[in-house]
Amino acid sequence: STVELTNVSIVGIFSPFRMHEACLKPGMNISRSGYRVFAANSSGVCTELAKKITERLGVELGKSVVYQESNSETRVDVKESVRGQDIFIIQTIPRDVNTAIMELLVMAYALKTSCAKNIIGVIPYFPYSKQCKMRKRGSIVCKLLASMLAKAGLTHLITMDLHQKEIQGFFTFPVDNLRASPYLIQYIQEEIPDYRNAIIVAKSPSAAKRAQSYAERLRLGLAVIHGEAQHSESDMADGRQSPPLSRTTSGHPGLELPLMMAKEKPPISVVGDVGGRIAIIVDDIIDDVEDFVAAAEILKERGAYKIYIMATHGLLSAEAPRLIEESAIDEVVVTNTVPHEVQKLQCPKIRTVDVSMILAEAIRRIHNGESMSYLFRNIAVDD
Repeated sequence: STVELTNVSIVGIFSPFRMHEACLKPGMNISRSGYRVFAANSSGVCTELAKKITERLGVELGKSVVYQESNSETRVDVKESVRGQDIFIIQTIPRDVNTAIMELLVMAYALKTSCAKNIIGVIPYFPYSKQCKMRKRGSIVCKLLASMLAKAGLTHLITMDLHQKEIQGFFTFPVDNLRASPYLIQYIQEEIPDYRNAIIVAKSPSAAKRAQSYAERLRLGLAVIHGEAQHSESDMADGRQSPPLSRTTSGHPGLELPLMMAKEKPPISVVGDVGGRIAIIVDDIIDDVEDFVAAAEILKERGAYKIYIMATHGLLSAEAPRLIEESAIDEVVVTNTVPHEVQKLQCPKIRTVDVSMILAEAIRRIHNGESMSYLFRNIAVDD
């Protein structure tokens, strides 16, 4: 009958197969790959790493605009649909750390309210990572930042060489803490002549584990600098001191607790033979370089004829480029987790290692639901 024919035609038009074909018309802006990669900063220096990652992935950088209004408020405009997709936000931290954090938070929240399926933050250098311990009446700012990112909508985090691995416990969502050491070790093997005559140096006892990892992988010796040059991670000021140590009370004096003796650092010394060797100092962050300059001087005095510094994150704040240029340090090698093009112009001793490949592979594996264990092969608990 006529009615039956009409019903068949209606079912044919609105069948699931025909609806799927309609959604795949060339003119519609729907990603076949199912994910987008955005940069949380629109400046050229900060998007350089994001462009390298997208080139390796074979995708285009997502269309968005991030800018500061006249009253210094951060505004983010996402220029394409993200509904139902995995979104990766790449944020490299420039010198203005707090602005970069707000850009990341505002973009994550904008994507969350635009119905993105998953929002994965790619933050190679995690800011405030040194403020991960309680100091006097301070606060654990790193924990606060982790809570803010979760509230803004992040569901996963990709980072690299956290200052303390225990920071991963601050987050309520998965964290992949990648390692830059394979790239730095490769640089040592390929770019340092006669590296077999080198010795790995820890500039303080607290950095000995990281240095030991490098030494064992390169089959080299290990030296540790100990003494008054170590002061960046001092525990001397740790503690609440509340109530005050001394107070005048009338009546019962209370319990008399034993007084903790103050620490006194010994004269600076080097544990290990560096005479006639290439000294390679390894660390995770190089920011204020006074410790490194002092370490280079003592190593020169002990007979090291070349001094290299290897670090994942090259913040190089304040007068760091000038101090490096005037010091006994021969070369500083850092990765491109943090923009430092200006510092390289000020100091030709600074070299850069590209880590965009491992970040791109992490993005690909997370989107495809593949195991991340391949990126952590031969990584021990203490590495």
